[in-house]
Amino acid sequence: MSTGVRRRMGVEERRQQLIGVALELFSRRSPDEVSIDEIASAAGISRPLVYHYFPGKLSLYEAALRRAADDLAGRFVEPHEGPLGARLLRVMCRFFDFVDEHGPGFSALMRGGPAVGSSTTNALVDAVRQAAYDQILSHLGVEDPPARLELVVRSWISLAESTALIWLDGRRIPRAELEYQLVHDFAALAAVSAAHDEEMAMLMRQVLKDEPFDGPFSDLAARLIALAS
Repeated sequence: MSTGVRRRMGVEERRQQLIGVALELFSRRSPDEVSIDEIASAAGISRPLVYHYFPGKLSLYEAALRRAADDLAGRFVEPHEGPLGARLLRVMCRFFDFVDEHGPGFSALMRGGPAVGSSTTNALVDAVRQAAYDQILSHLGVEDPPARLELVVRSWISLAESTALIWLDGRRIPRAELEYQLVHDFAALAAVSAAHDEEMAMLMRQVLKDEPFDGPFSDLAARLIALAS
């Protein structure tokens, strides 16, 4: 017969459990709406015990953000295999998986929440953006990007963020369409830059020579030609 004795958690194990519980709650509702009492109840412990591991909700929120930021940054990691358009589409699918799973928390972080404006939060957000930026450059095979390429990549990352936030307000456009459109957006931004700069033009020629006729970049070209005709 089972005695029903619950195993006592170690300090780090309990901290990680609380971070996981908080992240789950913050993923369903804005962090402003989640109380320490609710976190304690979901974790099966008392309110004072939560404060034993974290001095307040802000510190717990920042710890949950750190885990979420690591997760989000990992969504941009993609094997360097196949055409760039297909790689970016897979990245966008994983990015929107995260947005789907952590909608209110993602929105609160980008629009304003209990930790917004803190140096820790800003550093976490900047680290995710930098990780995405570094990954895109690695796929382009560029270590020292020219100014126009940096502008294109960073602008596209900002566009992906804002698109996700707008989509969360009602989800009025099918998610798969937005993922595909964002890949088109990257190609369009790069193409406009290439029209003004020979270095960018050389890079785009290198990228496009490996794109299949049924890939996202080729599809965009066909749509633009049809639009102009």
